[in-house]
Amino acid sequence: MRDRPITRLSVRRVYLAAAILLAASPQACRPAAKSAALPAAPPAVTVAAPVSRTITEWNEFSGRLASPARVEIRARVSGHLDTVHFKEGSVVQQGDLLFTIDPRPYAVEAARLQADVERMRTRVDLARIESRNAEQLRASAAISNEEMERRFKALGETLGSVKAAEAALEAAQLDLKFTEVRSPITGRISNARVTAGNLVRGGTQETTLLTTVVALDPIHCYFEVDERSALKYRDLIRSGQLPHALDGGMPAEMGLADQADFSHQGVVDFMDNELAPGTGTLRARGVFPNPDRLMVPGFFARVRIPGSEARETLLIRDQAVSDDQGRSFVWVVGPDNTAIYRPVVLGPKTDGLRIVRDGLAAGERVVINGAMAVRAGAKVTATDGTMDPAPPSTPKP
Repeated sequence: MRDRPITRLSVRRVYLAAAILLAASPQACRPAAKSAALPAAPPAVTVAAPVSRTITEWNEFSGRLASPARVEIRARVSGHLDTVHFKEGSVVQQGDLLFTIDPRPYAVEAARLQADVERMRTRVDLARIESRNAEQLRASAAISNEEMERRFKALGETLGSVKAAEAALEAAQLDLKFTEVRSPITGRISNARVTAGNLVRGGTQETTLLTTVVALDPIHCYFEVDERSALKYRDLIRSGQLPHALDGGMPAEMGLADQADFSHQGVVDFMDNELAPGTGTLRARGVFPNPDRLMVPGFFARVRIPGSEARETLLIRDQAVSDDQGRSFVWVVGPDNTAIYRPVVLGPKTDGLRIVRDGLAAGERVVINGAMAVRAGAKVTATDGTMDPAPPSTPKP
């Protein structure tokens, strides 16, 4: 019988069989397994005790600056604008002369009416003489009662004419006075909307706007208080812990958009009489000194007002706080260096630290660095640190 030729399929079957034999070889043919891994060392963390301070909690709100008084300077009489007396954008005082409207037509009218008053006063003097004569003539029956009454009525009519002429004169003198447009308040003035030589319109309708003046010292800041905070402040005022805003004694602090702190001190002097139905907020107003008049209406501002009386409070770094599905917690290291999960209730920040309203006790060791490696009930290697605010990180160039 002849040998069969070795085919390519036969070679593959040989290789497959060899691989199966190698896979089924005794365990002794394998290299020795490595020894079991050593247990991991406890994670290193930095701990510090909460800072205890007597502080007042503040609630922060957003607002806008507004002028306590804004006046549109309009022409009260018509005529050609003669002179602009102020520097645009400067601070003007109450009573300063701002514009002059050509006074000559009004001066002429006032002089004419003054002459009318003098003429009517002369007629009154004459009517009084005739009335006295009429009494004497009637006593001697030289004239009738009707003639005497006519003269007395003529005196009364002349007296009325004098009063009418005096009123017309006073109106003309007011118009003449109104040709000098003066500032009704102290504040910063805008630009002149009308330049000299133009015709301006006065009266009661379609009067010409000349400029505006806004008062800047003090300055107001209007902000919105949410309903929950408004209810809280109502309770604080009722209990006597805070003064009422209408008494002007509720303190407030303000910072502008480019200021990290609240360097402007003032008071809350007004709270609106109803909650805005669209936003569910209550409008309030703070009053702040502005002696240099550099804060102007329209600036964005942050306002904070006290939310409690001064009391002993614990504070920690924000870096010590972790989040568990929207619930804040910290890691506390016990006496045996065991990590303890501790839920906390937090308040606002003050001086770079976060207020802890509930969940911590004074003297407890809180993890401030290395919290990511901590597990509940696990041992840690704790190193003491301080709860001072962490310095701000320097951005890389």
